[in-house]
Amino acid sequence: MKRILVAFALISYVLSGCGMFGDKTGKGGELTGVTNRPKWDQPNPYGMVLIPPGSFHMGQNDQDVNSSQIAHNRQITISAFYMDDTEISNNEYRQFVDYMLTGKAASENVNDPAGNGLTVEDSMIKFLKQYYDYTVSAQDLQKLIYPDTLVWIRDFTYSYNEPLTENYYWHPAFDNYPVVGVNWYGAQAFCIWRTIRYNNYRDSQKRPKLPRFRLPTEAEWEYAARGGFEHKIYPWEGPYIRNSKGCFLANFKPGRGDYIADNFEYTCPIKSYWPNDYGLYCMPGNVAEWCEDDFEETGYSYAHDLNPIYRDPKHLERRRVIRGGSWKDVAYFLSVGTRTYEYADTTKSFIGFRCVVTLLGRSGAAKL
Repeated sequence: MKRILVAFALISYVLSGCGMFGDKTGKGGELTGVTNRPKWDQPNPYGMVLIPPGSFHMGQNDQDVNSSQIAHNRQITISAFYMDDTEISNNEYRQFVDYMLTGKAASENVNDPAGNGLTVEDSMIKFLKQYYDYTVSAQDLQKLIYPDTLVWIRDFTYSYNEPLTENYYWHPAFDNYPVVGVNWYGAQAFCIWRTIRYNNYRDSQKRPKLPRFRLPTEAEWEYAARGGFEHKIYPWEGPYIRNSKGCFLANFKPGRGDYIADNFEYTCPIKSYWPNDYGLYCMPGNVAEWCEDDFEETGYSYAHDLNPIYRDPKHLERRRVIRGGSWKDVAYFLSVGTRTYEYADTTKSFIGFRCVVTLLGRSGAAKL
């Protein structure tokens, strides 16, 4: 019996190769698609977690007179994406700065047939101009990407923060603290560099490129911060900023003149406190985070309900959305529905960022 089955399988294989049971190579006019396409195997980039797709009610979940007109509560849908589980740290950002300052960006080419021989530096300058209407020279690019350490003095009047200016970015004691003093364009430059470096490696392995690293949209940030909870003020179950043991749940300013009650008077290490149910650390507090969107007060009224984002079509808006509140803010800014802004070319001691990557090839609410 086994011999008969083997013989039948061999005959079927031979006949199918002759086209008698259908042509799998597109010969004979059959519609079979292009053959020899590379296999897609989107990886989970190191340090990132997968945020599943879903719908949620975006906006304020508590009475808020100040934001009632700029943070309307509405239901939207978000596609799946990967997100850094922490804010970008000083040491991670230093990898970017070291690469740029050693001259590699000006000498290494982008491994992309469409790159037309562009160096990494040229590609970054071109991308910032094409996508964000931001013109920067090679010399100014070096200044753009370097953290502004003077923010610790400039942001606070009559406050002795010189030790942080001198040590916060440089000293190994702060390696795992969030990088600050980077404006919105500098964060975008980091995302471009991270994309090129990652995809250059994948190109060397003959693998399809990953979608570009980028800043999260405002909607993506809020959806991820909620950790799957609906109609909550904060990214945890209860409506309070302490747990049942009286421990603070984020790094912020607990009271007037009291920064230390939550155990940190300034920023804290990027994996402090408890992660939310998606595995994300310090979404509220520590440092506020840049988002991809331009800030516009009435943007909620007409943004789409599927992966919404607001960009000024005339490129005149210089305000960018920041979310999450920071170590110097009161609890109001920890709310996942609170939105505010800062100017894109401004550096602050309380604003950092984290990256996201779109998940390709999977749609729907099926288990990922």
